[in-house]
Parts: sequence; C-alpha cells; structure tokens
Amino acid sequence: MNHGKDVDDSAALLEQVNQALHAATPLRIQGANSKAFLGRIVAGEILDTRTHRGIVHYDPTELVITARCGTPLAELLAVLDASQQMLPCEPPAFADDATVGGMVASGLSGPRRPWSGAVRDFVLGTRIITGHGKHLRFGGEVMKNVAGYDLSRLMAGSYGALGVITEVSLKVLPRPRQCLSISLEMDSERALQRLVEWSQQPLPISAACHDGQRLHLRLEGGDGSVGAARDRLGGEILDGSYWADLNEQRLAFFDEDMPLWRLSVPNNASPLDVNGTRLLDWGGAQQWLKSGEEAALIRQAVSKVGGHATCYSHGLIDAPFHPLSPALLHYHRRLKQQLDPQGIFNPGRLYAEL
Repeated sequence: MNHGKDVDDSAALLEQVNQALHAATPLRIQGANSKAFLGRIVAGEILDTRTHRGIVHYDPTELVITARCGTPLAELLAVLDASQQMLPCEPPAFADDATVGGMVASGLSGPRRPWSGAVRDFVLGTRIITGHGKHLRFGGEVMKNVAGYDLSRLMAGSYGALGVITEVSLKVLPRPRQCLSISLEMDSERALQRLVEWSQQPLPISAACHDGQRLHLRLEGGDGSVGAARDRLGGEILDGSYWADLNEQRLAFFDEDMPLWRLSVPNNASPLDVNGTRLLDWGGAQQWLKSGEEAALIRQAVSKVGGHATCYSHGLIDAPFHPLSPALLHYHRRLKQQLDPQGIFNPGRLYAEL
C-alpha cells in the first residue's frame, strides 16, 4: 500500500550530484540535520534529502518496509505502530523531523540493541547515488535476497561519506504483547554481575541501564513470561517512558554542563580509570560519560579494555570518532575511493583522512 506525501525527487538529487562532480564541489548531505553534532565539521554545498520522501512499499505480512530517505522517521514509526509492528533497533531521533536517511547514515541504535541487533542488521537493501553519478540499487526487499546486502549494510554508520542513500528497505518485527519496566536498588558492580548471570537464563530482558544507584530493566514478551520475570526479580515499577528519555538524551544526566562521551566497551570490562559521572546502557556495553578529562586519556583507558570512545560534544576535539588503526584506515580509504573517487560526499565528516 502507498501513503500520502510521496515525492520521488531522485532525478533532482542525481542532477545535483552530477553538477557537483562536474564542478568538483564537495557536498554536505543532510536531512533534518539532527545528528549534525556528531563527527567533524563539513564544508560544502548542502544537498537536502527531505524533498525525496514517502513510504514506497509496506505490507505488514512481509515484515518489510521501504521508504525514501527524506521520509520523517516519526512517520515511518507511526505507520508501523498502526500495524502493531516496530523497528527493533530503536534508533534515536534527536529531533521531531529526523529522517529515515539520517537514521541509516548515522547507524545509531537504542536500548534494545544488545538483544535485537543494530540498525545495520535490519537494512535489507538500499538505493544509492554514488560518486560516479549513478543511481544504483543494492540488496532487495526480500530477506532471502542477499545480493549486495553487505554494501547496503556498509551505508549504516557511514555518515554520508560513501554516497547519498535515496531509499532503504528495512526488516521490521511485531511489537511485544507485554512490556513492563522495573527498577532495582544495587551498585553498578553488582548490577553488571547480575546481568551476566541473567543473560544465561530465559529472562525477557530487552533493556538494562544503571544510573549510579539503581538498575533499570525493561521486560518484553508474552504476558506469562513478563509476569513470571517480574515476580522473580521484584523491584519497583518504572515509568516506561524512561527508555525513550534515555534514548533521546532527555534524562537529567545529559543536562550536566560537561563534555559527553559515548564509550563502547565489552559488558564485562573492568572499571575504567577515568574521572567523571557515567550512565551504563546496553547492559554495560555502552557507557555515557560526562567528563572534563583529556580526550587522549579517555581513549587510552577505553582502548586498554578493547573499546572505543566517541565525543558527542560538537567541535570539542578534531577527531570526535575514535581514530582508526592503520589497517582499518587503509580499508576505509579504499572503500571511499571506489564509491566516491572525487571525494565530494561529506569530506572529512568521519575522519580528516577521508
């Protein structure tokens, strides 16, 4: 079925890319600009994707939805919600008008990530305008069609550095029948131990966050399994809006006037030797850190436990994304060279070398 507000503006986007290629002009690809604070500052002519919008195809029985890049994420989620379906990776929006293209390009996932998978795991296919001035389709709408699948997945988290995503097909899932959030009083060390134990057991946990004093859990599934888990774990009932507030960084923790860092670490990592206040998300695998420490010191501590650190405070440092190893940088450069040989797409957004 088709939905209103459908506008296929791909010809105009392709023309703008070809003009930029001809004039060797860099392009700054953006939708609602809601993730502009992530990454390095990009100089270039703005390519606004919001004119190319609309849901192209959605049949709830297929568990696949296809939308153009400029479609508001809220619109896509509302359409899914009306059919009791969802995007399990819970991408944060950071703005009411955030777009589907920006969601894929940033590749950010919400509290359910360790239990359901990341944005890239739900991308089945894409249409992309490449740096050769071609509008190409990769992957497909059907889950068994894996041709070009990996290239589509590479677009997730590419921040527009590899091409203009014009359309994306996403795998969706039914919404859980029951959802209940609880809060338990315990310190972070105990919370991480319990989470490791619980991960070996059939508990319907779909989010876990520790705020320094309490462990917050979300239980999702059938009535029986959620009820049984609630009886077993105890705790106080937590307002279910907590998870959206965490995901959209509306909690009081994020108000503190200190640089914000996202630390990605193994969930069983030893405590980091870094000053600051922290919030443990993803069962400990994602840590939000508010700290005035030097970037090098934070990254050194995180690297020691096999993790990486991204600075969420715009313009604070020149390399907000964790620097790549020489081998990884080599592959990134080769990929960029193949898909964007003239280097016109969001140059330097991810790394100065790209």
